[in-house]
Amino acid sequence: MSRLICKTRTLAGMLLGELNAEIDVPPGMLSALQDSGFVLIPHAVAPKRLQCLVAAYNVVVASATGDDVRHGSTSTKVTDFVNRGGAFDDVYMFPALLSACHSVIGGPFKLSSFLSRSLRPGSAAQELHADVRRDSPGWPLVGFILMIDEFRPDNGATRFVPGSHRWVGLPERDLADVHADHPQQVLACGPAGSLLVFNGSTWHGHTANRSDEPRRSLQGAFIPRDGHAATDFGARMQRDTFERLTPLARHILGL
Repeated sequence: MSRLICKTRTLAGMLLGELNAEIDVPPGMLSALQDSGFVLIPHAVAPKRLQCLVAAYNVVVASATGDDVRHGSTSTKVTDFVNRGGAFDDVYMFPALLSACHSVIGGPFKLSSFLSRSLRPGSAAQELHADVRRDSPGWPLVGFILMIDEFRPDNGATRFVPGSHRWVGLPERDLADVHADHPQQVLACGPAGSLLVFNGSTWHGHTANRSDEPRRSLQGAFIPRDGHAATDFGARMQRDTFERLTPLARHILGL
C-alpha cells in the first residue's frame, strides 16, 4: 500500500481543524481514477468480514418493505443502508473511497445514496450512461460498487468506457445504440468483496446477466456538499444510528 498524506480542511479537517492523516490507498489508485475514470480494488473487504457483511445484507434485503424496495426493469434495490445496521458503516467510510472523493470532487462532499442492488437473472444489458451532467449541482460525483457476489462476464459485470469522463458528449446524444457494446468498453470483473470506484461522468452500465442467479452489490455515490442528495439521511436518521456514528461519519452524511 502506498501512503497519501492529506493536509486539508475537507473531511474531518472541516470538523476538527487541520487534518494530517495518513490514508492507505492501493498503489496507482488515484492516477487510474483520474486517467480512466474508474478503478477496481480487489478484496477490499477481507473474507471473514465479507461473510458477516453478506449475512447482514441478506437479512436486510429479505425484510425490507414498502417504498424502501424498488423493482426496476432489470434489478431490485433497497434504499438507505446507513440506517440498516452497523455492519455497513465502514463501507461508505472506506478510507481509500474517501480519498477518491477528495481527489475527484476537490472540495467538501457528502454521501448522496447508499443502497443494495440485485441484478436479476436473465436481465438485458443496461444502456451506457453517465450518472450526472456537468451542469448539475451534484457534479462531480464519485460512485462506488461493492461486489457482494463475484462480477463476471456472464452475470452482468459493469462495463466502463475508459477516459469518457473527460468527454463533453453524452451516450444518449452521441451513440446510435446505447445498449450495444462500445468498442472501447472494459468489463470490471472481480471477486466478491472487491470495490469499484468511479467518476460519475464515466460512461458505464451493467451488462446482461446470462446466469441463473442474481448478481448482488452495495452501491452509492458522493456529491459536493452543497448538492442535493438522492437520500435525505437527516430526515431518515434513526436515534440508534446517530448514536453509533462517529463525528466524521456524521459529517460525511451531511448531518
